[in-house]
Amino acid sequence: MHIPDGLIPFEQAMAYLIVSLIILGIFFYFTSKKTDMEKRLVITGVLTAITVVATSFTIPSPMGIPMHFFIIPLVVLILGPCNASLVSFLALLVQALVIGEGGITTLGVNVLDMGIILSAVVYFVHSLFSNINERLAIFLSTLCGILAATLAQIIILVLANTTSLEVLLGSLLPYYLMVGIIEAILTVVILEFISRMNSNILDIEKV
Repeated sequence: MHIPDGLIPFEQAMAYLIVSLIILGIFFYFTSKKTDMEKRLVITGVLTAITVVATSFTIPSPMGIPMHFFIIPLVVLILGPCNASLVSFLALLVQALVIGEGGITTLGVNVLDMGIILSAVVYFVHSLFSNINERLAIFLSTLCGILAATLAQIIILVLANTTSLEVLLGSLLPYYLMVGIIEAILTVVILEFISRMNSNILDIEKV
């Protein structure tokens, strides 16, 4: 899902970057006010490293398109949407600078899509269903977050005149629906495992 340099017109890319940086600045302000900053920074660093590594590897899929996971839904459910957006920014920056995944000019659009929008939807959907069933809430929030990021990317690519809406809907949506279902199941399993370990990681305030 990483959009490379050159695919988005420069003016649009800069507009996305400005919007993303403003939102990230607000998110950083909120997270920096928390009293558990030392613990939060450690967990943020660990999850950023995991996100960089996990999203850098691709896995063959039945559709013939290399598949990679997002990890950000898991980060949202551990740290909250503001913190997860910051993790996304750090991970995407490292990937763009070190391994050439994504792009420098498209950093803003990738953060907006895979970080800010995805995180907000995951947190919102989870809050709707968490009182009904926690496993269902984790599954649906992860799936909806990935699908929301996919739809956002489709809109971004259409606005950039890369190809038609029909082509993007027919190619990206079914593919990321499959990715979303698999990652949603894995996220449920991972959070269940962390919970059974009696880890206090899940007790941190979601910001």
